[in-house]
Amino acid sequence: MQDHNSASWHGTTILSVRKGGKVVIAGDGQVTMGNTIIKSNAKKLRRLGGDTVLAGFAGATADAFALFERLEAKLEQYPRQLTRACVELAKDWRTDRLLRRLEAMMAVVDKEVSLVLSGTGDVLEPENGVIGIGSGGPYALAAARALIDRPDLDAEAVVRRSMAIAAEICVFTNSNVTLESLDIK
Repeated sequence: MQDHNSASWHGTTILSVRKGGKVVIAGDGQVTMGNTIIKSNAKKLRRLGGDTVLAGFAGATADAFALFERLEAKLEQYPRQLTRACVELAKDWRTDRLLRRLEAMMAVVDKEVSLVLSGTGDVLEPENGVIGIGSGGPYALAAARALIDRPDLDAEAVVRRSMAIAAEICVFTNSNVTLESLDIK
């Protein structure tokens, strides 16, 4: 039997980087069912909260859509309070019988904060503003951390190069990347 939480780490790559007055989030386009590629150009990112929040998901698609809807509702309840909205979502996700079964992780960013949400109740803010989730997340994260201090690369360039590296390593990640960004100045 597959562990509930390990399933959420397979099948995609989401990466977010904060650098030089921008926060950029990217997701690859590959959707797999087992070892078969079903789609190569899926959009795994959403703009929420009146376009002030960017979110990406890794895990089961239907579960992620349910979580996007729940997060949107929390953002309406707690406008301009991303951390509070995410903590409230994480509480629901952890305690609600139906939500507990959802197999997904989310990377959520706004102008001020970058967060990772999981079904175990985690709401984590990385120290360096770099998030990598999904099966290719560790590869993209490592590449982004190696590239982030290069003065010749802006946030988008770091994300693009890091996602390309992840696509070369992870069989569940492709190079068809969707990007979203926010100015954070």
